[in-house]
Amino acid sequence: MTDHLAAAAPDTGAAAAAYAHLRGGGVSLLVDLGGGLPQHAGMPTVLHWGSALPDELDCAAAALALAPPIPHAAPDTRLRTPLVPMPVDGWRLRPWLEGSRADGTGWSPRLVLRAHEHAAPACLRLELADETTGLALEIDLRIDEHGVLSIEQTLTNEGDEDYLLGGLRAALPLPSRADELLDLTGRWCRERAPQRHRLALGSWVREGRRGRTGHDSPTVLVAGTPDFGFRHGEVWAVHHAWSGQSTYLAERSPVGLAQLSAGERLEAGEVRLAPGESYGAPAVLAAYSAAGLDGLAACWHGRVRARAGHPQTPRKVILNTWEAVYFNHRLDRLTALADVAARVGVERFVLDDGWFGGRRDDTRGLGDWVVAADVWPDGLAPLIEHVTGLGMEFGIWVEPEMVNPDSDLFRAHPEWMLQVPGRTPTTWRSQHVLDLANEACFDHLLERLDRLLADHEIGYLKWDHNRDLVDPGHDGGRPGVRAQTLALYRLLDELRARHPGVEIETCASGGGRVDLGILARTDRVWASDTIDPLERQQIQRWTQLLLPPELVGAHIASDVSHTTGRRHSLAFRSATALFGHLGIEWDLTTLDGARLEALARDVAAYRRLRPLLHGGRVVNGDHLDPSSQLHGVVAHDGGHAVFSYVQLSSSPFELPPAVPLPGLTEQTRYRVEVLPLGGGPGAQQIAGPPWIADGLIADGASLGRIGLRTPVLHPEQALVIELTEVRDGAS
Repeated sequence: MTDHLAAAAPDTGAAAAAYAHLRGGGVSLLVDLGGGLPQHAGMPTVLHWGSALPDELDCAAAALALAPPIPHAAPDTRLRTPLVPMPVDGWRLRPWLEGSRADGTGWSPRLVLRAHEHAAPACLRLELADETTGLALEIDLRIDEHGVLSIEQTLTNEGDEDYLLGGLRAALPLPSRADELLDLTGRWCRERAPQRHRLALGSWVREGRRGRTGHDSPTVLVAGTPDFGFRHGEVWAVHHAWSGQSTYLAERSPVGLAQLSAGERLEAGEVRLAPGESYGAPAVLAAYSAAGLDGLAACWHGRVRARAGHPQTPRKVILNTWEAVYFNHRLDRLTALADVAARVGVERFVLDDGWFGGRRDDTRGLGDWVVAADVWPDGLAPLIEHVTGLGMEFGIWVEPEMVNPDSDLFRAHPEWMLQVPGRTPTTWRSQHVLDLANEACFDHLLERLDRLLADHEIGYLKWDHNRDLVDPGHDGGRPGVRAQTLALYRLLDELRARHPGVEIETCASGGGRVDLGILARTDRVWASDTIDPLERQQIQRWTQLLLPPELVGAHIASDVSHTTGRRHSLAFRSATALFGHLGIEWDLTTLDGARLEALARDVAAYRRLRPLLHGGRVVNGDHLDPSSQLHGVVAHDGGHAVFSYVQLSSSPFELPPAVPLPGLTEQTRYRVEVLPLGGGPGAQQIAGPPWIADGLIADGASLGRIGLRTPVLHPEQALVIELTEVRDGAS
């Protein structure tokens, strides 16, 4: 696409209208650049977003066919869905842009096309403006080869006075058949819990007011045809690629119009544009699938995996020390733990909280990023040399955005907090939030982190963020969430530029910051602070609606979960962690030889399967029994697959039903075998079907349509099976 914009020819009616048909990945976006109707002259409208349209589409005929009637008791115009819906058009749903001049004027701009550039087939760049209000809006629309539409916008104040921006969202129309919604909610240790309801008349609004993405973030907002599932139904979805505050919106009006929308949630006065200044809105990503939620996930996963910075090397098995030792850092204990970790196949050893300053518990020392001399009199070098000498990479935990009141940093610079002048912010986990947009604070943190990485052989940072932003005042008390988020991005970008070989994990008291904005700068997410495998079955399933498994940290913990108190077998814990970026969070020095051998075999199974797990297509079964679920990964060529059948609770049925295995190639013959985990056959069964013992060879058509009988499983057990293609001549 060239750098210039072509001046838009004036449109006076349907005959003169120009059209832009964006397409990619089986998705089309059809835009009428002139509005197509006299009352919409120069105001682009969306004619279609969804399934692919023919390349040689008669756009004018489509526009005429979609021209609506004029209803009774309504404006005397034909209401269409503008690309930038505003009240001036008679639009009665949420407008795209909200704001005004300081004196209250300029609140209702009429943004018309000033220039455009259509780089077929996938890109459209528009410049709209309203000379009366002195506003200009540039919109970049792009559909990638996976069918994901990105919407990036820049609003510029071309007037002579300041403009107070209230919000700039992106909205896309929904067809009338999309009348059911799904989004995610949650809390600490129960992130990304799904909720569904009908899209009735009115608005469904989800606002993030936490200063970060939040444990209760919708993550994606999905609209679909009635009763859509993982493998069926049409679905339309939006994701806001931003780590600050967001608004997600779905609404339908009695007129019959509906839209799906997302954008940054701004506090009053947070963005004030002086003459000539611009606001760049965080990107909104939209996807469509005719193949249910699995099709939608394939769109997101394809886009994420195509990023230039996506991890390309095998995802190393991690041992994280947190639940193994907590704050009890002793060189002898940690080196002994590293010895056992190396024996079971761990490839990265991560030292968690407690290595710096006066940090002997979670109430003090945070912010003092110097190695604690009383705990590490010879520094970290002895531990790092021991770990790397065993062939493992060394990683370390940091939480740079926070500070304890009981710390040297806070005592020296209390003015570096996010705060409204004249009052002390509320503590949360004995922490305050540092104002990263304060240049002196930013420079200090950058220097400390840069020094840490330069002085030690560190290949991995676990970057934590353990509280919401409450009363986050910046620059004399103005709202500071947007400035804080942009400063965080800048800090991460600078560290990565200086230390390009270091991987960074984003953790926010678990899964409180999971979005594609932070993942543009990090290499994996910590999906939740709970490692209870029963809770993780749901958390990981719904996190992977957006993110591919290789970006989702999933650990094997001790027998008894530290967050729920539940006890689970190693087989169930391994079966759960297998379907992510596997790690261990467990004091392995307490295990006997047999248990270590069982764990080592599970780690070896992950290392053998990770090319499939981290490169294949994620699939889920639409299972009728809510007490169980099926999920898996299938290679893109269909020749290799691994599935997990999970019994979540007791079933109402004595015999489990035959379970279809989705995503297989129908003509391929597969050898079906149980993957032994936890030192046993993979499940403690009361009675098993014959194939469990004797093995099975079957074609993908029968496995996918008729299904496979599973054993009778106890609650909180999983059966993991591996399918490999049987080549011609093989028995």
